[in-house]
Amino acid sequence: MGDKMQNGIMFSLGLNKAKPYLAMLCLQVGFAGMYVITMVSLQKGMNHYILAVYRHLVATIVIAPFALVLERKIRPKLTLPIFLRILVLGFLEPVIDQNLYYLGMKYTTATLASATVNVIPALTFVMALIFRLERVNLKKVHSIAKIIGTVIMVPGAVIMTLYKGPAINFINLQGGGHFSATNQAEAKHWVAGTLMLLARCWGWSGFYILQSFTLKMYPAELSLTALICFIGTIGGAAVSFVMERDMNAWKIGWDSSLLAAVYSGVVCSGIAYYAQGVVMREQGPVFVTAFSPLCMIITAALGSIILAEKVHLGSIIGTVVIIFGLYTVLWGKSKDQQNSTTEKGKVQELPITDGAKSINMEDSIEGPARILKIQAESPLTRET
Repeated sequence: MGDKMQNGIMFSLGLNKAKPYLAMLCLQVGFAGMYVITMVSLQKGMNHYILAVYRHLVATIVIAPFALVLERKIRPKLTLPIFLRILVLGFLEPVIDQNLYYLGMKYTTATLASATVNVIPALTFVMALIFRLERVNLKKVHSIAKIIGTVIMVPGAVIMTLYKGPAINFINLQGGGHFSATNQAEAKHWVAGTLMLLARCWGWSGFYILQSFTLKMYPAELSLTALICFIGTIGGAAVSFVMERDMNAWKIGWDSSLLAAVYSGVVCSGIAYYAQGVVMREQGPVFVTAFSPLCMIITAALGSIILAEKVHLGSIIGTVVIIFGLYTVLWGKSKDQQNSTTEKGKVQELPITDGAKSINMEDSIEGPARILKIQAESPLTRET
């Protein structure tokens, strides 16, 4: 009976440790699906400004009821400093980042759009060091591993972005001619689209850092997610009315455009903002972004099958380099957690152990005389 209980406890502890990893892996699968679905929607004429608005409107409608009910007792007061931070978050990712991403992906490919995300861990790591959200001790091997792994990811992303190499057709499917022709028509905007995708990576990294700071002042992940999506909806609508004057562009039917709005809104805005916030409070922003390279691999596979996108040799080489850097960073982060847990245990145990030893030694030497001395010096004894 005791062995079964012990095994159950160990399993429970192992599951708790694995939860952040499983959550981030599932999110990368969700993001990969978004890249493909969104690409189909954009190539069929969906306006990217309006898609961003619908995406965050759906996320607000889905998340807000859960936030109102589940966090009604723990939701902090919305002060002006907190509101200003949420306001910046609402424009930084839902408006600026999303529109740069949609337009950049329209001018390039879904695979490249997901590949540029690989620089986010490096950018976030640098920002986290600047704002002291991440600690590095050059005397520790695991800290050096985090730096090396982050640095390795950058050339991997550069290889994927700048070097194509020969195309490798893993799967040949009919029906991909439309998408290939569209990509060729947009090829002249390839450089501009790539720069837009890289620029949105800076915005996304800044969003992670600011979200981490905001969660310390406003530790209600669902409510924060709903507010970010709501502000993003308003800000995105204002930008859309300025950039797109044709009101017919707002019409949406039962097609890929509706699927893109609902899927990206629920999975990649609502659930993603919440899950990232929960994991970020425990692991930090660097851990959350370290899984981004996995999204590119899944997207490349889906893009090859569904969109008939060609996978180039540069993408494969860059993938291998990035994955190596990813696991190096994750190894360093895991050692960080082990060391912090060990240090906390030592802090809790040492005073008790030392105190017990000192009391036992002194008691054995002085005996009852020391007890009488302590009672005589006690404030309670003096008052009586």
